[in-house]
Amino acid sequence: MSRIIYMAVSLAIYGFFFATFLYLIGFVGSVPLLPRTVDNGPLIATLPAIVIDIALIAAFGVQHSVMARQGFKRAWTKIVPEPLERSVYVLAASLMLILMFAFWHPIPAIIWAVDAPAGQYALWGLSGAGWALVLLSTFLINHFELFGLSQAMLHLMRKQPAPPKFRVPFLYRLVRHPLYSGFFLALWATPVMTAGHLLLAAGLSVYVLIAIRYEERDLVATFGSEYQDYRTKVGMLAPGIGRAR
Repeated sequence: MSRIIYMAVSLAIYGFFFATFLYLIGFVGSVPLLPRTVDNGPLIATLPAIVIDIALIAAFGVQHSVMARQGFKRAWTKIVPEPLERSVYVLAASLMLILMFAFWHPIPAIIWAVDAPAGQYALWGLSGAGWALVLLSTFLINHFELFGLSQAMLHLMRKQPAPPKFRVPFLYRLVRHPLYSGFFLALWATPVMTAGHLLLAAGLSVYVLIAIRYEERDLVATFGSEYQDYRTKVGMLAPGIGRAR
């Protein structure tokens, strides 16, 4: 029975995450139908808004990075059942995003605005391509394992996970982190860049660059010389740029 419950919990968390991810797309894109977005919400004085928004970004970054580390996982699985460890991580990340949605304060000063329809369509297209790249990248590296479903399914079927195997599928032959490349496109490609949107894009971009450093350290520890060699040949976020020496 516990195996079925674990699977049900993992499925519920995945559905919750996916709804949160869809809201994130609308939040960044300031979709008018949503109650709160990066540019739509209660206005307060600029300095307090900056402090609160930076704190929200930092809280998301700390949760996302600390819970992903192997040392934390080893300690955490003494409390959380191992088949649900990744699902609980996904749930925590989703809750941190919801916290950001709920308490974000827009800063409406305009940094740039593109008035030409062709330019607007091009930027919205780039942003959409970024989100598509994020989703595609998750499937290339195993979408369901990344979000905890595979672990629960293997537990349900009484199977052990296969040892990690180094693979370089499709986009990963061009850049080491296409998922993060997609986030950069999605965050920065906008026809209207407000100060609040700039703060969000810059803050999450800094987090991504820090996360890559720790993630690659873990990958080197797991795959050794295979990943070391890969880093010297493939760019980090854009083809040919950011190769390790």
